[in-house]
Parts: sequence; structure tokens; C-alpha cells
Amino acid sequence: MPDLLIELFSEEIPARMQARAREDLKKRVTDGLVEAGLTYRSAGAFSTPRRLALAVEGLTAESPTTREERKGPRTDAPDAALEGFLRSAGLTREQLQARNEKKGQVWFAVVTKPGRPAAEIVAEVLERTIRDFPWPKSMRWGAGNLRWVRPLHSIICLLSDESGSTVVPLEIEGIRAGDTTRGHRFMAPDPITVSGFDDYAAKLRRARVMLDPAEREAAIRQEAANLAFARGWEIVPDEGLLSEVAGLVEWPVPLMGTIEDRFLSLPPEVLQTSMKEHQKFFSARNPKTGRIEGFVTVANIETPDQGETILKGNQRVLAARLSDAAFFWENDLREAKAGMQDWAEGLRAVTFQSKLGSQADRIARIAALSREIAPLVGAAPDQAEQAARVAKLDLRSAMVGEFPELQGIMGRYYALAAGLPQPVADAARDHYSPLGPSDAVPSAPVSVAVALADKLDTLTGFWAIDEKPTGSKDPFALRRAALGVIRLVLVNGVRANLGQTFAKARPDADAADLLAFFHDRLKVHLRDQGIRHDIIDAVQAMPGSDDLVLLVNRATALNDVLKTEDGTNLLLGLKRAGNILAQAEDKDGVEYSFGADPKFAETDQERALFASLDQAEPAIREAVRLEDFQAATQGIASLRAPIDGFFEAVQINTDNQILRRNRLNLLSRIREAGRLIADFNRIEG
Repeated sequence: MPDLLIELFSEEIPARMQARAREDLKKRVTDGLVEAGLTYRSAGAFSTPRRLALAVEGLTAESPTTREERKGPRTDAPDAALEGFLRSAGLTREQLQARNEKKGQVWFAVVTKPGRPAAEIVAEVLERTIRDFPWPKSMRWGAGNLRWVRPLHSIICLLSDESGSTVVPLEIEGIRAGDTTRGHRFMAPDPITVSGFDDYAAKLRRARVMLDPAEREAAIRQEAANLAFARGWEIVPDEGLLSEVAGLVEWPVPLMGTIEDRFLSLPPEVLQTSMKEHQKFFSARNPKTGRIEGFVTVANIETPDQGETILKGNQRVLAARLSDAAFFWENDLREAKAGMQDWAEGLRAVTFQSKLGSQADRIARIAALSREIAPLVGAAPDQAEQAARVAKLDLRSAMVGEFPELQGIMGRYYALAAGLPQPVADAARDHYSPLGPSDAVPSAPVSVAVALADKLDTLTGFWAIDEKPTGSKDPFALRRAALGVIRLVLVNGVRANLGQTFAKARPDADAADLLAFFHDRLKVHLRDQGIRHDIIDAVQAMPGSDDLVLLVNRATALNDVLKTEDGTNLLLGLKRAGNILAQAEDKDGVEYSFGADPKFAETDQERALFASLDQAEPAIREAVRLEDFQAATQGIASLRAPIDGFFEAVQINTDNQILRRNRLNLLSRIREAGRLIADFNRIEG
């Protein structure tokens, strides 16, 4: 069974495209091979800035011969039907077989497809993959029609086994497949001939190319940590930057430099962002001072002076970049200390959304809503309103204009420079959070108030102008805003009537529709915690469903009890009681909801169920009143055995109408006991 090696060697592939390209190459080639009848043992894809590579092990040498029978028209069918069948089968009339069936003779075609050698299939699949490759952006070059992310220089397409290796015959737009590649652009640019994947990977390493991006990441991480440790520093973790830098170099050579003293007073976030965005540097922090005092840059070449010249050049560029940042910082600080009024005025001219007014209009709404929410989260209303009024002023600062990702972070620094209280400054930083499912949730009361107001203003505003998410489209990130509200409420235990809060934020928004949207987002959020959507539906039908803390507490307790054997059997009993009762009420045209009397009980099982309900119902009601849903669900679970015994021993629809009515009213007591907790009819199973 041969192994397959593919390499597509080109000019530099953007780092952000490499991971997806590896997966696309692997999937398209292996899917194509399998569809053509080949099998394989394993496959792995690799990338460097100048190449995509795929290694497929244990490929079958040829596809199997296949024999397919196709049933055609009857032998006495019109000629047109027969001709259509012959065309589809690719056969002549003489190649058909007539067979007797129940309704007469029928034509059958036996189509045999001979197997094909792997090389032929590989050539077809690879050419199709290259021509149809889904680059986010691609280009043409020269006079050809081939499109690739950057000009494609060469192709390796090699089948190898114990007897040797063979180049697969393939040519695309004048590029003929071969068995040669090149190493590092500067340190080993000469052609390299390879005979298979192991030989290919080993020779590339000797030619200063690390083929595996995970290996390059590990090498950068380790050497950067070593360089920092030698100076008593630590590298600020940044997995995104690490992945990007590993996609920029074929032979990573980390080098450490220091930041000039004149820049050390800049906020660490400014230093880190400037170095990352402009130069792809890793930040090195001094744990003793808490300041970022150095950096690690990753060169793509080994030099005789151990990178000294490279570092000097980087230091010069960094000094220019940080000089700009220092200029922005000093000017912004002057404005902050003067009260930030110019920034506030400037936001009047910045449109938030054409139908929702300016950023200044939005700030006024958020400030009013923050004051309303403050008592619910234990914040001082004056501080919450003050924080909302200054939280977005940094959008007019020069620093945020240069680095938009620093909005909020810089707001905190400017609020402190203006002499505002710490909770107000922290809220300026925190009010955008949480930005995603893994982002930290603010817990300081003022921060929570402003964060909730910010997101609720966005949601109610877009609901008021009927700009809601549709399908996969959510241009204003409203799903993310709703999830942010949910996490803020649940993590901080905020007891709020969302419908009323929506109305305070925006009376013209459809509160019921927005609440339904929140419930859908809540199902998505709780699914990761193992709580099924139907359990959410069951508790959502209860009063107070716009109190998310109450709803989730109910759902969690119910979810826990339904995981037990008693809970599972109880569910069956409650649903059975509900179904029998619904059928009887529909048939009789009356509601059986009161009047069950133990004096009409004929069996011990009936009397036991009466006694159990008399004991359980008050306890369940009290537990629900106290919002002790664990106790409430345990109370309903205690009815499992008497309900089972009742159904085993008692015939509900007896001919004795007095007994029948009494038993149906007893079923109503079972149903109502369940409804104290949830609408069990909405639970599947």
C-alpha cells in the first residue's frame, strides 16, 4: 500500500489563512480519494509560510472493480423509454438482459466499472482540489488562468512504497508535478529532491524549515520563556499572536529586546497593543514592578551576529511607534484632567445608528437606565449614572482612535485622571463585558449596572426599529448582547423582571418578543451545562419566567431530579395522569379540577395516594414560596411510588360514574401538584 506526499509550494501564504487551508487541503483530497474508491490509513496536513503539505499513509494501490445492476423498462415499453435507459447506462441494446418478473419481462443492465490505479485517481483529485481551492482571497499571475493565494511555483505529488517512489503524472497551467522542493528562502534556497514524507520532513529540517506549525509554536513559546526567565521577566500569554507568528516564519529565531525607560510610564495595555499590532512582538513583564519592560521578536533567519542587527532595527521602529503612543497618551491625559467635555461634545456628531440617534443620545439613555438598574444590583444610583456618562468618552480619544481594541481600558485610565471614583473608572473598563462566552463577567455593582444598561439599550433599541437577527445574520451582534445580559444576571444573581426592565429602557420595543428571544438564548447557554431545551420550556411556562435567576433555579432543580430513577418514573406517571385527564375532559366537556374525596376510595392504593398528596402539596407550595426548588422537586419526587401504585391497582374509567369522577379529580390533584413545579407535558419522553 503506497503512501502519498503532496506539497504545494508558493509565495508567502498569509498567516491567518494557513490553518483553514491545511484542513481544506486534507478534506478535499481525502474525500476525493474515498469517493473514487480508494481507502487510506491516516492523513496529516502541514503548512509553512511558503507551502501546504499533505501526507497520506496506507493508500490502496487501485480502486476496486465494481459491478452494478440497473433495472430498466419492460421489454414491451415504448422505444423512447428504452433509449433513455440505454443512454443513462452507457450500453447498447445487445448488452441488456431480459428477465422475467411478476408483471412481465424487464430489461436489466449490468454495468461493470474496472478499477483504476491510484496515480490516475490522485492526479484527478489533486487537479480538481487546486483549481477549486476555497481561498478567502486569491490571485492570478502571468498569462495563465489558475488562481492561488499567491503565485504557485511547484508541486510535489509522490507515491512511494517499499520498491521506491513515483511522481504522479500531473501538470496544471505549465506547472508539472515532481519530487523537488526548496528549503529556507535565505539559509537553504537550493532544490531538494525527496522520496517520501519522512525523507521530505527530515531534509526540510536540515534546510532550516520546521514543517509542523505546532512545533514552531512550541519552539517559540519555549525559547521566549527562556529568554524572559534569564532576565527575571515573564512573557505575557497571547495564543492568538503565537499562532500568527508561527505562520510568519519557517525557522523561528526568538530575540529579546528592552523598552526604553522613557516609555515605561505608558499603560501596559498600550505597550502590549502597540507592539502586537504594529510589530508582532510578544510582551515581557517584570513581575516585581508589574510593568512591561521588554519584548520578544521572532526572526526568520539565523545571523552571524546572533540577531543584533535585527534587534537594533526593531528597536528603532519600536521607538518611533511608542513615541506616537506617548504623544497620544499625553494629549489624552490633558483632556481627561480638564473634564473630558470636548469628548462629550464630540460624541454628539457621531452617529450610533441612523434611527437611534447619536452616541451622545445613546449615552443619555444608558445613564437613565443605569440609574433604574442600580438598586437591583446594589449600586449607588448616582455613581451608576455618572459611570454611564463617562464610560464611552474614550471613543473620542486619540489612543482609542489608533487602537480601537483599547476602548474601555483607556476609559478607566482617563476616568481616574479626571479624579472620578474607582467604581466609576472600573465601570468604564468593564461595561463592554462579557464580550463572549469565555469572557469574564463583571461583579462590581456599578460595573454590572452600566454593563446591563449598555446591552439592554442596544437590544431594546434595535427591537424598537425592527432590526432583529434573522437566520445566521446578526450584523449588530444582538445574540452576543443577549448572552451578555444572561451571564451578568445569572453570575451576579440579579433578580429583575426583564419585561418591566425592557419597558423602562424602551417603551416602544416589543417586550414579549424580546423576552422570547432571551429565552431562546438562555436555552443555548444552558445546553452546555447539560440542561435540555424541553426542561427550559417546562419551567418557562410557570409564572415569573422573566426572572432569569428564578427560571434557571427551577430548571436546574428539575433537571437534577429527572436524572434519577424516581424522577424518570415520576415523569411517566405525571404525563400519564395528564393524558388520561385531558382525554376525559375533552370527551365529557367538563374540567375535572376539584372534588376528589377519599371516602370514595375503594383500594389501599387510592387511599395511599390521597394521604401522600395531602402531605406533599403543602410542603411543595411552601418550598416554591421560599424558592427552595430542590426541596420542591424532592417533594414531587416523593409521589412517584404512590402514583405508580395507583395506576397499577385502579381502573380510572370504571362504569361507576361516581368512582370515575372521583378518580379523575384525583388525577387533577396529581396534575396540579406537578404544575407547582413545571408544565410536565412540555417535557419529552
